[in-house]
Amino acid sequence: MLLLAWGLIAPPVPVASAAGEFSLVINNGRVINPESGLDAIRHVGIRQGRVVAISTTPLQGSQTIDATGLVVAPGFIDIHSHTLTPLGQQRNVLDGVTTQLEMEAGALPSQAAGDLVANRPIINYGASVGHFAARIQVIEGRDLPYFFYRGEQGSMSSPAFTQLATAPQIAEIRRKIEAGLDGGGLGVGLLLDYMRDAVSADELAMIFSLAGERSVPVFVHVRRNLPGDTAGLDEVLALAEQYGSAVFICHITHNAMNGIETWLKKIDAARARGVSVTTETLSYLAGGTSISADVFRQRDWRRIFAIDYSDVQWVATGEWLTEKTWKHYAETEPGGMVNHHYVKEAWLHSALRWPDMMISTDALPAFDTQQMTNPNISGSFSRLLGRYVREQGILDLSDALSRISLKQAQWLEGFAPQFSRKGRVVLGADADLVVFDPDEVAAGADYGSPWQAPRGIDYVVVGGVITVEGGALVSSAAAGRYLDTTPLAE
Repeated sequence: MLLLAWGLIAPPVPVASAAGEFSLVINNGRVINPESGLDAIRHVGIRQGRVVAISTTPLQGSQTIDATGLVVAPGFIDIHSHTLTPLGQQRNVLDGVTTQLEMEAGALPSQAAGDLVANRPIINYGASVGHFAARIQVIEGRDLPYFFYRGEQGSMSSPAFTQLATAPQIAEIRRKIEAGLDGGGLGVGLLLDYMRDAVSADELAMIFSLAGERSVPVFVHVRRNLPGDTAGLDEVLALAEQYGSAVFICHITHNAMNGIETWLKKIDAARARGVSVTTETLSYLAGGTSISADVFRQRDWRRIFAIDYSDVQWVATGEWLTEKTWKHYAETEPGGMVNHHYVKEAWLHSALRWPDMMISTDALPAFDTQQMTNPNISGSFSRLLGRYVREQGILDLSDALSRISLKQAQWLEGFAPQFSRKGRVVLGADADLVVFDPDEVAAGADYGSPWQAPRGIDYVVVGGVITVEGGALVSSAAAGRYLDTTPLAE
C-alpha cells in the first residue's frame, strides 16, 4: 500500500516500478511524524530532495538504508545557533541537525551569518535581521554584518552596545532593518540584554511596531534582572500585544532561572489575550556568552546568577577562573567567551513540561577543535533524547521530536513558507531526516570534552542526500541551502 497526500505534489509512480525510481529509500524504519501522530513501521521513498512515498511495503531505489530497529524522524531544526561555520555544521549534523538558524543575534544582510558555509553548506541555514548590526552601521559607521563574522568576534562594549540612539539614528536603524527584511531575513534578532542601557523605549517601540507592520517575529534576549524578576519578560509581552507583533523569547530557562514557572504562566496568560509568543530552552545547563557582555560589565553578575568566579570557565582553554584571571581576560580579550554554570536541572524540568517548549543549542561559533567550546554544539539533541526521554522520562519520544523539529517549523512557516516542508515526515516534505537508535542515542559531549560526537545517530539525510552514514560524515555531501522568506516553488 502506498500512502499519498494529494495537493502537496503530483502522485509518485507506482511502487512496483523499476529500481531506481527513488534516489534513496529508507526501509523498515519506525517512522515518527509528530504532526499526524504516525508512529509505525513504514518505508520512505525520496526523489529530487523530497519525500514522495511512504509505504507499508518495502521500496526500491538507487540507494537504500535499512532502518530495522531504528527511528526515522524529521530532521532537527536548531532555531538558535551561533555556529554557522563549516566546523559548526559538521558537529551539528552529527547530532541530527538538518537546519541551523541564527535568530537571536541575526545578521545584516541575513545571508552574512552563513558567509563561511555559503559555498558548500552541508545543512540548511538562515538568519534573522540583526538589530545589533544596524546599530553598528548607524552609531559606529562601520560594517559588522554578523557578530561572529569570518571568525572576528565583535565586542559587546563598543558604542553600539552602550550608547543611546538619537531620533534620527533610530529612524535610520529602522530603514536598515527594513532593507534586511526585504532581503529575506527571518524576522528581527534583538540582543536586548546585551545593550540594556542603550536601547530606549522609543527604539524598542520602533522595533516591535515594525515587526507588527511587516508580520515578522522578534527574537529577543530579554533584559535580565535578579532571579525570578519578570520585568524583562513583561516589557516585551506588552510591546508585542500593543503592536500585534510575534515575539520569541530566547532561552527562557537561563533568563527566568528559579522563576521559570511564573514566566511560563505569564506567557500562557499573554497567549490567552491573543499575543503570538513562544519560547525555547537548552538541554545543557551552563550559559555561554562574551566576557564583555553587559551582564558582566555593568551588573552584579555573581548576585544575579548566584555563582562566583570559580563557577566560570574560560572557553578557549577550559580553565576555571579566579578573580585575577577573570580581570585579566576581561581587560585583554573582551571578545572572549565564558561558560557560567548556574542553571539548575529542576528549572529545565519545569521548562520541558510546558507543552510548546522548543529545544535549541545556542551553540558558540566553532572554528578549531583544538579550542574548547560548550558541548551544546555536539550533543544538544542527543542529550535531550537520551537523558530526558529515555533515562528520565520527562518527555515521550514523539513529543520530544516535535520540540526539536515540528514546533520550530510551525512557528516559522507563517513568516517563511519554506518551513511548511520542514519538521515533518509526509509526502511533499523536504527529505531532511534523522535515523537513530532510540535505545542507544545519547550525547558524548560534556564541558570537558565538547567535541565528542553523540552515539546512536546512524544516518542524517539533508535534501535527500545522505550526509551522515554510520555516525560519520559523508565527505561528498553538501545538500544544504539558504532559507529565507522566498515563497514556495513547486
